[in-house]
Amino acid sequence: DRRGLTNICHVPEALMHYMDNQSRSVLIGERIFNETELACRLEVELEKYTMKVQIEGRVLGDLAINHIVPTAIKYQNILIQNVQGLKDIMPEEYQELASEEILTISKIAKYVKSIREHNRQMINARKKYNNTEDIEERANGYWNEVRPIMMVIRQAIDKLELIVDDELWPLPKYREMMTIN
Repeated sequence: DRRGLTNICHVPEALMHYMDNQSRSVLIGERIFNETELACRLEVELEKYTMKVQIEGRVLGDLAINHIVPTAIKYQNILIQNVQGLKDIMPEEYQELASEEILTISKIAKYVKSIREHNRQMINARKKYNNTEDIEERANGYWNEVRPIMMVIRQAIDKLELIVDDELWPLPKYREMMTIN
């Protein structure tokens, strides 16, 4: 930027700057760290980052699969019963009368499918990188593969939050948190 500061949003890449010549000259030259301590510091920071994303991924997966998906399906079943009831008593016009419910049923099914598929992908990506010996490669894998999958899951959950009835939703909704005094 205009102040000469580096703007890096990629966490593992930012951490790797510990090993830049400029950083090394300051950190080692000023006797803050020796060569071994600096390398260890970098390894610890990369490991901390990886563990943080790993924990967030596990929590997100648990929340999505054990709380959000069952709640979404429960609401979907309520809508299905409503549509079926309309079909039973108004077979000629139920599709027109229940068009919004049918659309919502479809949306819920798509979001639930997305959450399940991406959760499996996230688990497989975590397993892949957890078995990687190179800490830098592991951290980059979590940044480049695990995090983006987590974002897709989060987006599907956000969509379901807007659809599912407030009475059924197991967590505080975003708009409710914004108005808490």
